Amino acid sequence: MMTLLSPSIRPLRIVNSIAPIRIADNGGWTDTWFARHGKIFNIGVYPYAEVQIEIFPFDGEPNRVIVRAENYGEQFAVEPEKMLFDRHPLLEAAIQHMGVPKDMKLQVTIFSEAPGGASTGTSAAVSVALIGALDRLTPGRMTPHEVAYAAHHVEMNMLGLQCGIQDQLCSAYGGINYIEMHDFPHATVSQIVIPNAIWWELERRLVLIYFGRSHSSSEVHKKVIRDLESEGSECTKINDLRLTAGRSRDALYTGDFAALGRAMIDNTDAQGRLHSGLISSDAHRVISIAKGHGAIGWKVNGAGGDGGSLTILSGTSSFEKRRMIDDIESENRLYRHIPTYLSRYGLRTWEEREPTRA
Repeated sequence: MMTLLSPSIRPLRIVNSIAPIRIADNGGWTDTWFARHGKIFNIGVYPYAEVQIEIFPFDGEPNRVIVRAENYGEQFAVEPEKMLFDRHPLLEAAIQHMGVPKDMKLQVTIFSEAPGGASTGTSAAVSVALIGALDRLTPGRMTPHEVAYAAHHVEMNMLGLQCGIQDQLCSAYGGINYIEMHDFPHATVSQIVIPNAIWWELERRLVLIYFGRSHSSSEVHKKVIRDLESEGSECTKINDLRLTAGRSRDALYTGDFAALGRAMIDNTDAQGRLHSGLISSDAHRVISIAKGHGAIGWKVNGAGGDGGSLTILSGTSSFEKRRMIDDIESENRLYRHIPTYLSRYGLRTWEEREPTRA
């Protein structure tokens, strides 16, 4: 295992960054290459992904970049110009894409309070936070849109992963978003600005339930992609998903939580029409419990399938919401409520400098 630099060696600079994850992505699946154009509503929330880069002068020794993937209990060295993407490909590819100034040695710590594989765009948030932090190593600043597209490029082009654009955009911008993808991957982001009372009420009602198992791409997803590609970008299955985004936006502008809940349910039903396997048995069970406690909306996060998570829009009673969470967690020891808070901001980066010595 690569040894981290001694705490007694003081960095010249420390760069910090954080980026939110994403939930309630109505219109998901339409931000993909096979949909060609799409409309997506999503919400940026904490817990967030966090990156800290400690910067030292390069002394000519090997191991110029040391990465500590804190969630995995791993640390390893990479050479920015010679990476094979064999340890943590997303992290390694992002570092290679951004580059490291030749006079710098870095110690990079990456941490996320959100579990990986929860279908909440955690990998996109990590990538956005890392690229945003690396951007501060050189003069000039990338816009949030540029950071999102760089993160998308890393996943789709450098690593060859199936990847839409909405996760990266939500993480870069934060807040509540209405995203219109005109021609993959080119998109515009309209942030939904609502009165504080609606914001606070939405935050109070939202519940994120993690099923306790990481989501990963599967044969189900490959089949859905093959079917949608053959049916064309204007097929009913895709259009049904696109329609839920505008309805969600309009519902929030008027503070109509019942209408927002219906859009979430209709989106989940539309996911099920893509393939029944996208709504897992865990999702069905948690939805059943939520219904029994007066929930008015639910959305299987991300693409759906085994593992992952569900966003629930609860009813008016906070007491009943807490009873619902207790019953869900009692149903299966793996089910876990992840407290969330709406993120008014997307990517944030800032810097600490060692004080000048006399």
